[in-house]
Amino acid sequence: MARSFEEEGYTKTDFNQEADVYVINTCSVTENADKECKQLIRRVKKQNPLSTVVITGCYAQLQPERIAEISGVDLVIGASEKFNVAKHVAEFKRTGEAKICSCDIDDVQGFHSSFSLNDRTRTFLKVQDGCDYSCTFCTIPLARGHSRSDTIQGVLDNVNELANTGVQEIVLTGVNLGDFGKGYNGARNREESFFDLVKALDEYSKVPRFRISSIEPNLLTDEIIEFVATSKRFMPHFHIPLQSGSNVLLGQMKRRYKRGLYTERVEKIKSMMPHCCIGVDVIVGFPGETDEEFQATYEYLHQLDVSYLHVFTYSERENTPAINMDGIVPTSLRKERNAVLRNLSEKKMNYFTEQHLGQIRPVLFEHAEKNGLMEGYSDNYIRVSIPYDENYINSIIPIKL
Repeated sequence: MARSFEEEGYTKTDFNQEADVYVINTCSVTENADKECKQLIRRVKKQNPLSTVVITGCYAQLQPERIAEISGVDLVIGASEKFNVAKHVAEFKRTGEAKICSCDIDDVQGFHSSFSLNDRTRTFLKVQDGCDYSCTFCTIPLARGHSRSDTIQGVLDNVNELANTGVQEIVLTGVNLGDFGKGYNGARNREESFFDLVKALDEYSKVPRFRISSIEPNLLTDEIIEFVATSKRFMPHFHIPLQSGSNVLLGQMKRRYKRGLYTERVEKIKSMMPHCCIGVDVIVGFPGETDEEFQATYEYLHQLDVSYLHVFTYSERENTPAINMDGIVPTSLRKERNAVLRNLSEKKMNYFTEQHLGQIRPVLFEHAEKNGLMEGYSDNYIRVSIPYDENYINSIIPIKL
């Protein structure tokens, strides 16, 4: 979206500075995302009351009329039109007519590749969009549509373009990344798989480092794990959503695995890559999560050989089955459980880091300088700080931790 504006002659500026156009790309995973959107609208209108404010993303797709009623909003752009945002802004500036550009999510079929550039050393490349799962807490299928993907050749073309800019690491992203290969140009058959993509990138690209952003445990196959274990390009780092350590809650969430399968995946990774970093998504406060269910999740995560947790507090979302489930957990208790798991996450990451002290690991350093230091990430996602050296910018350097 940013590049589409630059092609029209715009210059990208910091969001905290005065601008002619502000684009707020919204999430709708949690209630806080909705609240934050409204706060941002008020903030930018104070910065420049005459600015054009555009709301796009998942919240815009799910609640276009509600957003359009918010004071200060000029354009609401849904999933089918968000990559034409610069053209819609030009039309608005010409006519002065505010409008909603949205559609039924089932009409969204095509895949639009996108990647970040010039923001940081690592680049995020979207290779898949949408989701065909029906998790009871999630609005993403309603906001992003059916699972659909780029082709392997399309991904390779983007990767080669990024390689020519000097990018050293690409993070592969998607709504349901492991579902890659499905839904190209509306087709529901799968001729290519995520494993096929991983092998192609390892063999045909010039970029030295790749990461897999997040992949469902039922889609993380043994062959993917075994391939990453021997790959020189794919980093020893997996992020695997769990959501709950209770099989009862996993069933109520309509997750496509049980705890046993998750354990098998972690044990397989660690048996082949003891140094591998493993991140976990977990939800606290889902309806029916009793003290016993939460304790089961805590004890499971405590003994599991993972490195860090992304902890989400459950929030009720319209048009999801979970909103009508019994066993509502009080908000205060949800927050308490969140704090408990965040504390566990910090302890696990400290333990994981300490295991690697004294080792020499390859670290990719970022551009930014802060207090005379520069930061980077090791191959296995340990954050490393050293005295600033401009010769290390965007370089992979062996560092003794």
